[in-house]
Amino acid sequence: MRVSVISRGFAMLASIIFAGAALAADPAVEGTDFKRLSKPLAVETGKQIEVAEFFWYRCPHCNQLEPGLKVWSKNLPADTKLRPVPTVFNDNWLPGAKIYYTLQEMGVLDKLHGKVFEAYHKEALNLNDDAQLMAWIKRQGLNEAAFQNAYRSFSVQTKAMKGATAARAAGLDGVPALLVDGKYLTSVSMTITEDRLFEVLDELIARARKERGGNIVKIKPAAKAAATAKQPAKPVAAAK
Repeated sequence: MRVSVISRGFAMLASIIFAGAALAADPAVEGTDFKRLSKPLAVETGKQIEVAEFFWYRCPHCNQLEPGLKVWSKNLPADTKLRPVPTVFNDNWLPGAKIYYTLQEMGVLDKLHGKVFEAYHKEALNLNDDAQLMAWIKRQGLNEAAFQNAYRSFSVQTKAMKGATAARAAGLDGVPALLVDGKYLTSVSMTITEDRLFEVLDELIARARKERGGNIVKIKPAAKAAATAKQPAKPVAAAK
């Protein structure tokens, strides 16, 4: 009886050890899970570690990633910030970037960011079309004249084109893509799954923090709870 109890005890201990090993994330592999930029880009978050999210509102993979990314970003430590960067590869991408910065200038971006994705992907609207865009703006209860003034302003145009400059500097060929602290580039097309993407992002953030001379910060494991198993997603190519 004693041998049986001991055996069961060892079996239970072994199962706990193996379970812990299964839960531990594998180290991120450079060249597979992420790549390091040869020339790091400047960040816009000051003392905070920056996670730049390159996206396009009309990109189906960006739309697919958005819910999990939103949950993951809410659990980031105080020294880290997600900074969305609406990307512009050609004229067809420009209206989305202008919508983003116009909503930002009007102070309603947090409220309507997700709804822009829904307009393109769930409602099948073409917000690149001025008539459809203004009809949508009216339904959101926004001042149409104020929106038009901001949308056509030099300030919004300048900000929108920064996405093109940043994308070229980062060597992007598609979206979605995420750049940690101007140095480490990763994407779902590299990590294959969203779960793995968030694990890699957490590791790259920790690496950036160490390089900045910061202290170790425990990160809540929100990504696994938020993300569901999905098929590998190829980025939307710049040529589209």
